[in-house]
Amino acid sequence: MLTTAILFASGVGIGALGTLIGAGGGWMIVPLLLLGYHFTPQHAVATSLAVVFLNALSGSVAYMVQGRVLYMMGLAFAAATIPGALLGAWLVQLFSSKWFTVLFGGFLLCVALFLHRGQQLLFVQGRGKEVTTNFQSLRSPVMRLGILISFLVGILSSLFGVGGGIIHVPFLIVVLGIPVHAATATSHFILAITSLTGSLVFLRQGQIQLAAAASMGLGVLIGAQGGAFLSTRMRGEPIRRLLAAVLAIFALRLILRFAW
Repeated sequence: MLTTAILFASGVGIGALGTLIGAGGGWMIVPLLLLGYHFTPQHAVATSLAVVFLNALSGSVAYMVQGRVLYMMGLAFAAATIPGALLGAWLVQLFSSKWFTVLFGGFLLCVALFLHRGQQLLFVQGRGKEVTTNFQSLRSPVMRLGILISFLVGILSSLFGVGGGIIHVPFLIVVLGIPVHAATATSHFILAITSLTGSLVFLRQGQIQLAAAASMGLGVLIGAQGGAFLSTRMRGEPIRRLLAAVLAIFALRLILRFAW
């Protein structure tokens, strides 16, 4: 009973923060299950993706109601993540617990450092609404780059159980120059599709811990709505810096676990 309550409470907090920054929360769930509950990498990733899907689905509905999702970009990038997600679900079966944890920590630390710099490497000109209007054609070099990156995101999402939002948000903000609030909403939309694909693969393999996924899933469904509400009352810069700081903390904790 206590474990269920802790997982539920964790889900509420993870759902709120994950939706607030558009990253789905998998980057928090996997370390929690690895460090706190001693899950194997495969079971941690599988259970995380199931919870991430519920979080992304709940958050996406809220963002769609707010009219913040860039649908053409979201659908194109989501389609590109699907084959990558299938490949990532296969690759994770090859890793031992130690090497998975070290690689996952290093991956999170790199993303945190990249996002903390906050320098936009724009391939388009303009800001805000002007920028978002430049992503209307699949023949655009920027869209093609995004589709390629999304395939790689799909691999990493199922490999590390993060769903892909933790990569898509920095990519949309820093590389493509999408406004933060549109980037988090569109990332969540992509995340729902990507995490569903990976979850179905792991469910077939019997690697999702259903009790843990249900407890955390109920929490994230509630927390996601709170995160979507808070996102309308926070400026983009604090969201970016909050994401970078929390990422770095989790990354260092994972790396230090095997450094001593």
